[in-house]
Amino acid sequence: GPAHGRHCHRQREQGSGSARPQPPEPSLLRFLVCPLSKRPLRYEEATNELINEELGIAYPIIDGIPNMVPEAARMTHKKPPAEGSEQP
Repeated sequence: GPAHGRHCHRQREQGSGSARPQPPEPSLLRFLVCPLSKRPLRYEEATNELINEELGIAYPIIDGIPNMVPEAARMTHKKPPAEGSEQP
């Protein structure tokens, strides 16, 4: 039969299409610390990342699994550096 007429078009308010970011398990989040600073990380729902405010880096979350390798981390740069080298 047509397996495809199921109600999967319930759109979330974000309008991010079909692939909506999957947050990590709350129980998992409690134990996660930054591998570099060993401090707790904050989950940022808007970008689906784990933020280390102290170091100014963000780890991506892929399919609900945080990618905690330092190579994958992105600099967040909340306040721009004094040199202004990172202009968008």
